[in-house]
Amino acid sequence: MGSMGKIIGAGLGWAFLGPIGGLIGYWIGSQVDQGDLENYKKSTGHPYASGPTQSGDFSVAILVLLAKVLKADNRVLKSELEYVKTFLLRSFGQVQAREMMLLLKNLLEQDYLIKDVAQQINENMNQAEKLQLIHVLFGVSQADGDIHPKEVRVITEISNYLHISKRDFESIKAMFIKSVSSSYKILEVDENASNEAIKKAYKDLALKFHPDKVQHLGEDIRKLAEEKFKLISQAYQEIRVERGF
Repeated sequence: MGSMGKIIGAGLGWAFLGPIGGLIGYWIGSQVDQGDLENYKKSTGHPYASGPTQSGDFSVAILVLLAKVLKADNRVLKSELEYVKTFLLRSFGQVQAREMMLLLKNLLEQDYLIKDVAQQINENMNQAEKLQLIHVLFGVSQADGDIHPKEVRVITEISNYLHISKRDFESIKAMFIKSVSSSYKILEVDENASNEAIKKAYKDLALKFHPDKVQHLGEDIRKLAEEKFKLISQAYQEIRVERGF
């Protein structure tokens, strides 16, 4: 299997099943012959087992959804791929990032239904993990300095299939697409909400988006969650300063 060991052996479980497994299998088939794959399965105790989401599962889910977002405006810019490469290097390290880029380029050439992929994700990921996926998708779509409306539509579609509430989605979206009411959207409150309601909303979101919720996915994903957690705190402080409480 050679250099494929990192991403395949990083605790992948449910990602080998369902439509995502089919997409991975297509990639594996282009990289190794059947004999190598069978030897790998025997040496690792057969990876096709379901269980709690692990770092490898989460990384593949990111790539599958990311490929859809990158193709949303019917073009994949070199600058976008370079940003993704840098993002993966920073988040997962050189060896795994290289393999993830190979898989991503393969996914960009495939056509698949987001609804089917989302169903598999819903069956295996908790809400905190799915919220982090949406956050990552917005972050990467901002790579070229502009989030294209078609990309927003695709992320919205993904969010709906993942059963993300409108308030949660608008909260994450407001972290990347700024407006006068961004801070209020991030905290999921109306601009006319009382100070007490804003304080309560902040406490609730701080609990919902706490980095510890995704720490089992690895330190790199936890750092991404910390960035989102800081944006929530920043939004709360901006409202406090504006209102003087």
